[in-house]
Amino acid sequence: RRREALGLLIFLCVLLLVKHLRDVLTNNMPPGPFPLPLVGNVLNIGFTDPMERYGDVSTLYLGNNPCILLTGYESFKEAFVEQADIFTDRPYFPVCLTFKGLIFSSGHMWRHQRRFALATLKYFGVGKKTLENSILQECRFVCSALQTKQGLPFNPHHLLTYAVGNIICSLVFGYKFEYDNHHFHELLQYSDETFKLPINIWGRLYNTFPALMSLLPGKHQTTFANLSKLKLFFKEEIRKHKEDRNPSSPKDYIDCYLDEIEKCKDSEAEFTEENLIHCVLDLFGAGTESTAKSLSWALLYMAKYPEVQGGLLHSYYSLLVRQMCICMSTYSAHSLYVEKVHSEIDQVIGQTRQPLMEDRAHLPYSYAVMHEIQRFANVLAFIPPRGMMVLPMLKPILEDKNEYRTPYEFNPAHFLDENGKFLKRENFIPFSIGKRMCPGEQLARMELFLFFISLMQHFTFLPPEGETLSLKRTVAIASAPEPFHIRAVPR
Repeated sequence: RRREALGLLIFLCVLLLVKHLRDVLTNNMPPGPFPLPLVGNVLNIGFTDPMERYGDVSTLYLGNNPCILLTGYESFKEAFVEQADIFTDRPYFPVCLTFKGLIFSSGHMWRHQRRFALATLKYFGVGKKTLENSILQECRFVCSALQTKQGLPFNPHHLLTYAVGNIICSLVFGYKFEYDNHHFHELLQYSDETFKLPINIWGRLYNTFPALMSLLPGKHQTTFANLSKLKLFFKEEIRKHKEDRNPSSPKDYIDCYLDEIEKCKDSEAEFTEENLIHCVLDLFGAGTESTAKSLSWALLYMAKYPEVQGGLLHSYYSLLVRQMCICMSTYSAHSLYVEKVHSEIDQVIGQTRQPLMEDRAHLPYSYAVMHEIQRFANVLAFIPPRGMMVLPMLKPILEDKNEYRTPYEFNPAHFLDENGKFLKRENFIPFSIGKRMCPGEQLARMELFLFFISLMQHFTFLPPEGETLSLKRTVAIASAPEPFHIRAVPR
């Protein structure tokens, strides 16, 4: 009987394998790596770069479900700009059932929620001088905090997260936290864990085997519990706003949303308190995660590549060399490297006044460094649309050999022309493109510029004595460097 049972099991396995082979070989999908039965290529998502082997349109499998991978700029643009109406919806992922709001919602509701969020952020100063002043205030707090480190090694990620998180809090909740507030730390930690889940191994296993994983312990269960705590905090904030708000003078996003709930009670826009909680979660989490992690990468790269900072050259000597190059008609992008970030900031802004957004046009090298940080870090992973699943991958686009001379190296020259002026590249799309591009792009650009220039204005960033910094990254929707320590030496 055991032999019969074993023989039957082998027969069923062979039958399953034959069916799997037939399905894979006859589905007329674009080429791609061969999938394993049941799990497909699910363990490789986020770690493979099939463009060179299979072209910029290829196929991967999530379990038994085929997915189209877009890894070239032209195919990316065709899908998300030229055919945007087809590719705006999100797919069904079991792990994302608790994520609605602005990121993972679709259809009529998503269009109304996104339109409202963009209008509200603009109303509260995104892209305007009022918000610029708020960001500059946080820049001062961060610089003051770094002064207290006295050039000793520290991990900058938490400090940067607190600063960026406070800007989002001022927009969403109408107030800021002190950096040493324990409750604030917990909220940011819960948010970080939540946005890691959809792409880490626990989330991918949950998407493949939801019924089984819902019964098993693991980090996914801890994340779900912490997500519930986040929602409780947001629910309490909404209750307080309902008690204190003045409909004629809204002070933040929650106030505006509560007004919209009253206006749209009988509409199909789905402005409800439940959706408000999800939208706040997205604004708080995504608005903090991507920018804070981009700034962490920025400081890591500056410490890893000290020649980009140029802190050892005094601005006077830099200016002298520049004048000599001009006289000799040899001034180019390479001679501009003599200036580096520190010297360029010293010449344009100095070390007393704070930077302004209008300074961008006069800081071509520093602005190029910022773009190279975003290109090289590639913080945002894919967020797939609905239907026949299509996974847009930004990494191969930002590392295209036809666009970037040294795509796998940190090189600010990628964004400078032969005369040392800033060079705008069409395929530089760290915030994606089309109708699903990041709604907080303008805010993120302001934060990245003002924080980066402020920090470089006052500090030289170096690795700890005798240490070599690693560029390994975490796995999340917004990918950060693995924990690291650097020194911030006052200039």
